[in-house]
Amino acid sequence: MGRKKLYIETYGCQMNVSDTEVIFAIMAGRGYDRTEDITDADIILANTCSIRDNAEQRIHGRIEQFAKEKKQRPGVIVGIVGCMAERLKEALLDSGKVDIVAGPDSYRNLPTLVDAVRPGHPQIDVMLSHEETYADISPVRMDKNGVSAFVSIMRGCNNVCSYCVVPYTRGAERSRDPRTIVREVCELHAAGYKEVTLLGQNVDSYFWKSKEGTVDFADLLAMVADVSPELRVRFSTSHPKDISDKLIETMASRSNICRCIHLPVQSGSDRMLEKMRRRYSREWYLGRVAKIRKEMPDCAITTDIIAGFCSETEEDHRDTLSIMEEVGYDYAYMFQYSERPGTLAARNYPDDVPPEVKTRRLNEIIELQNRLGLESNKRDVGKTFTVLVEGPSKRNADELCGRASNNKMCVFPDKVHKAGDYVNVEVLSCTSATLICKLTR
Repeated sequence: MGRKKLYIETYGCQMNVSDTEVIFAIMAGRGYDRTEDITDADIILANTCSIRDNAEQRIHGRIEQFAKEKKQRPGVIVGIVGCMAERLKEALLDSGKVDIVAGPDSYRNLPTLVDAVRPGHPQIDVMLSHEETYADISPVRMDKNGVSAFVSIMRGCNNVCSYCVVPYTRGAERSRDPRTIVREVCELHAAGYKEVTLLGQNVDSYFWKSKEGTVDFADLLAMVADVSPELRVRFSTSHPKDISDKLIETMASRSNICRCIHLPVQSGSDRMLEKMRRRYSREWYLGRVAKIRKEMPDCAITTDIIAGFCSETEEDHRDTLSIMEEVGYDYAYMFQYSERPGTLAARNYPDDVPPEVKTRRLNEIIELQNRLGLESNKRDVGKTFTVLVEGPSKRNADELCGRASNNKMCVFPDKVHKAGDYVNVEVLSCTSATLICKLTR
């Protein structure tokens, strides 16, 4: 009898992609191979996200599809894992369409849960942990080209921003032993990977203490960058209240640490920032941006922005537009506020900005960011960048694409190089999303 097949759909952030790779590794040890064909799967899992309501709604639709697959092939096991599993455990079990519900800290127990499934007896484990980091597990990489990989350095979050469900679904913050992180990075480098992204809900608060001493995020970043000058290092996500001068200076000291910082502002209004419990002011945020620009003038800055948070006024909204102008973001993830049950905001603040106002404000934010992104790209025309090739361009098989250190996507004609190669390109023109380039010597 052959090995069984496991199919996983992954929703949400990079952290969920990293978690899916951990799940594949755990299940491989119990006789399951990865499949990308749902009709071939013995187990179907959805690794879920609860950050926004629309993400959860997509999962409910997929559960219906999974149920059809289960009906056609009796014996197929369907499971919901991740943040939504922890938050909506009872509702998922009551649906009668799910066999397993497992939270983000329960993946080691998945083989046991699978073995215990019986008709009419679904299995659940959503206990949160203060210790689990999956540090000893070598993830099964999901990437297609063997060039870039995610490395989780910590789990959970202690910030409790008033709008955010993460502390309730992923638990308290805990950092991973830096020795295991460096070991994993060394393994990736030896396997031919050219880029790693260090992941955490708030990487700037990474901290490890042992009898040998302490390691903060700046120390860890240096340790990873020193694995090889040929290995690019990225990280996500920074918190404006915690990003330190030491970290910025460490980035500036090593050319293989990529010149891009994701620094979520969420709002440009001090009143909104206080209500969101972000624990920094507009002035502090702009001070951090000034420090980044001083040490690394070529560093791209990207952000997250929420439109229409509780009681947001037109003045608050204008403050957000003005901070966008002042910073000149290279890219932004922009969303309407979506109330998440159980958060501080849901318990304490009415969601009182009308939907049509949220939509209008979000559209104004998107329109402004489109202009800022295009202006940023236009400033790069004529410059030369080193690009890590990711593979063929989606629109033209005669072109390759890859990212510069500032994380901007570059496309260029090339029939010689391949994924994983470093090439130098000159920027000839641009769109709001892409730099159009040619190879240089």
